[in-house]
Amino acid sequence: MNIFKFAALALLAALILGGCASGLGSNDYSRNQARSVQQVQTGVVVDVRNVNIEGTKTPIGAGAGAVVGGLAGSQLGRGNGSIAGAVLGAVAGGFAGSAVEEGVTRQKGLEITVRLDSGRTIAVTQGADEYFRPGDRVRVLSEGSTTRVTR
Repeated sequence: MNIFKFAALALLAALILGGCASGLGSNDYSRNQARSVQQVQTGVVVDVRNVNIEGTKTPIGAGAGAVVGGLAGSQLGRGNGSIAGAVLGAVAGGFAGSAVEEGVTRQKGLEITVRLDSGRTIAVTQGADEYFRPGDRVRVLSEGSTTRVTR
Protein backbone atom coordinates (compact mmCIF):
# COMPACT_ATOMS: atom_id res chain seq x y z
CA MET A 1 0.00 0.00 0.00
CA ASN A 2 1.53 3.30 -0.96
CA ILE A 3 1.74 6.21 1.41
CA PHE A 4 -1.09 8.10 -0.34
CA LYS A 5 -3.60 5.29 0.17
CA PHE A 6 -2.57 4.97 3.80
CA ALA A 7 -2.91 8.73 4.33
CA ALA A 8 -6.34 8.69 2.68
CA LEU A 9 -7.50 5.87 4.97
CA ALA A 10 -6.16 7.67 8.03
CA LEU A 11 -7.93 10.87 6.99
CA LEU A 12 -11.18 8.96 6.45
CA ALA A 13 -10.89 7.41 9.91
CA ALA A 14 -10.28 10.84 11.48
CA LEU A 15 -13.33 12.28 9.72
CA ILE A 16 -15.50 9.40 10.90
CA LEU A 17 -14.26 9.86 14.46
CA GLY A 18 -14.80 13.63 14.31
CA GLY A 19 -18.43 12.97 13.45
CA CYS A 20 -18.83 11.10 16.73
CA ALA A 21 -18.35 14.22 18.84
CA SER A 22 -21.53 15.29 20.53
CA GLY A 23 -22.02 18.70 22.08
CA LEU A 24 -22.25 18.99 25.83
CA GLY A 25 -22.74 22.74 26.04
CA SER A 26 -25.70 24.82 27.12
CA ASN A 27 -26.92 25.18 23.52
CA ASP A 28 -26.75 21.46 22.60
CA TYR A 29 -29.91 19.37 22.75
CA SER A 30 -30.54 15.78 21.71
CA ARG A 31 -33.55 14.93 19.55
CA ASN A 32 -35.19 13.36 22.62
CA GLN A 33 -34.92 16.63 24.55
CA ALA A 34 -36.71 18.69 21.92
CA ARG A 35 -40.30 19.57 22.83
CA SER A 36 -39.98 18.24 26.37
CA VAL A 37 -40.75 20.03 29.62
CA GLN A 38 -37.82 21.27 31.68
CA GLN A 39 -37.81 22.54 35.23
CA VAL A 40 -36.41 26.10 35.39
CA GLN A 41 -34.70 27.58 38.44
CA THR A 42 -32.79 30.84 38.70
CA GLY A 43 -29.74 31.75 40.69
CA VAL A 44 -26.36 33.46 40.81
CA VAL A 45 -23.01 32.03 39.68
CA VAL A 46 -20.73 31.59 42.70
CA ASP A 47 -17.69 30.05 41.00
CA VAL A 48 -16.55 28.87 37.55
CA ARG A 49 -13.78 26.35 37.02
CA ASN A 50 -12.25 25.15 33.74
CA VAL A 51 -12.39 21.37 33.32
CA ASN A 52 -11.76 18.77 30.60
CA ILE A 53 -14.60 16.50 29.51
CA GLU A 54 -13.28 13.14 28.34
CA GLY A 55 -14.03 12.03 24.81
CA THR A 56 -16.21 9.18 23.67
CA LYS A 57 -14.97 5.61 23.73
CA THR A 58 -17.10 3.71 21.24
CA PRO A 59 -16.26 0.68 19.09
CA ILE A 60 -16.15 3.00 16.05
CA GLY A 61 -12.69 4.36 16.86
CA ALA A 62 -11.20 0.95 17.57
CA GLY A 63 -12.91 -0.55 14.51
CA ALA A 64 -11.74 2.17 12.12
CA GLY A 65 -8.22 1.94 13.54
CA ALA A 66 -8.22 -1.84 13.24
CA VAL A 67 -9.25 -1.67 9.57
CA VAL A 68 -6.59 0.92 8.72
CA GLY A 69 -3.95 -0.92 10.78
CA GLY A 70 -4.87 -4.30 9.29
CA LEU A 71 -4.67 -2.98 5.76
CA ALA A 72 -1.34 -1.29 6.41
CA GLY A 73 0.06 -4.32 8.23
CA SER A 74 -0.97 -6.72 5.46
CA GLN A 75 1.44 -4.94 3.12
CA LEU A 76 4.40 -6.16 5.18
CA GLY A 77 5.98 -9.38 3.98
CA ARG A 78 4.47 -12.15 1.88
CA GLY A 79 2.41 -15.22 2.74
CA ASN A 80 2.37 -15.85 6.49
CA GLY A 81 4.31 -12.62 7.06
CA SER A 82 1.49 -10.69 5.41
CA ILE A 83 -1.10 -12.41 7.61
CA ALA A 84 0.92 -11.77 10.78
CA GLY A 85 1.42 -8.15 9.73
CA ALA A 86 -2.32 -7.74 9.17
CA VAL A 87 -3.14 -9.18 12.60
CA LEU A 88 -0.55 -7.10 14.42
CA GLY A 89 -1.52 -4.02 12.41
CA ALA A 90 -5.21 -4.53 13.26
CA VAL A 91 -4.48 -4.87 16.99
CA ALA A 92 -2.18 -1.84 17.06
CA GLY A 93 -4.58 0.12 14.85
CA GLY A 94 -7.48 -0.74 17.16
CA PHE A 95 -5.67 0.68 20.17
CA ALA A 96 -4.53 3.73 18.21
CA GLY A 97 -8.02 4.32 16.78
CA SER A 98 -9.56 4.17 20.23
CA ALA A 99 -7.03 6.71 21.53
CA VAL A 100 -7.58 8.98 18.52
CA GLU A 101 -11.36 8.88 19.00
CA GLU A 102 -11.05 9.80 22.67
CA GLY A 103 -8.67 12.66 21.84
CA VAL A 104 -10.71 14.03 18.93
CA THR A 105 -13.95 14.06 20.92
CA ARG A 106 -12.47 15.46 24.16
CA GLN A 107 -13.89 18.91 25.02
CA LYS A 108 -13.08 21.91 27.15
CA GLY A 109 -15.72 22.35 29.82
CA LEU A 110 -16.83 24.45 32.75
CA GLU A 111 -17.86 23.46 36.25
CA ILE A 112 -20.35 26.17 37.21
CA THR A 113 -21.34 26.53 40.86
CA VAL A 114 -24.71 28.25 41.25
CA ARG A 115 -26.48 29.45 44.39
CA LEU A 116 -30.13 29.00 43.51
CA ASP A 117 -32.71 31.54 44.65
CA SER A 118 -34.04 28.79 46.94
CA GLY A 119 -30.74 28.96 48.88
CA ARG A 120 -29.47 25.59 47.63
CA THR A 121 -26.02 25.48 45.96
CA ILE A 122 -25.39 23.17 42.99
CA ALA A 123 -22.55 22.58 40.53
CA VAL A 124 -23.14 21.75 36.86
CA THR A 125 -20.44 20.60 34.44
CA GLN A 126 -21.05 21.33 30.77
CA GLY A 127 -19.22 22.16 27.55
CA ALA A 128 -17.62 25.60 27.41
CA ASP A 129 -19.83 27.07 24.69
CA GLU A 130 -20.96 29.94 26.89
CA TYR A 131 -18.90 31.72 29.55
CA PHE A 132 -19.98 32.74 33.02
CA ARG A 133 -18.51 34.91 35.78
CA PRO A 134 -19.25 34.94 39.49
CA GLY A 135 -22.22 37.24 40.09
CA ASP A 136 -23.96 36.44 36.77
CA ARG A 137 -27.72 35.78 37.00
CA VAL A 138 -28.46 32.46 35.30
CA ARG A 139 -31.19 29.94 34.61
CA VAL A 140 -30.70 26.29 35.50
CA LEU A 141 -32.72 23.97 33.25
CA SER A 142 -33.28 20.37 34.34
CA GLU A 143 -34.97 17.40 32.75
CA GLY A 144 -34.36 13.90 34.05
CA SER A 145 -30.61 13.48 34.51
CA THR A 146 -29.73 16.41 32.19
CA THR A 147 -29.06 19.85 33.67
CA ARG A 148 -27.62 22.91 31.94
CA VAL A 149 -26.83 26.49 32.93
CA THR A 150 -27.82 29.32 30.57
CA ARG A 151 -28.16 33.09 30.69
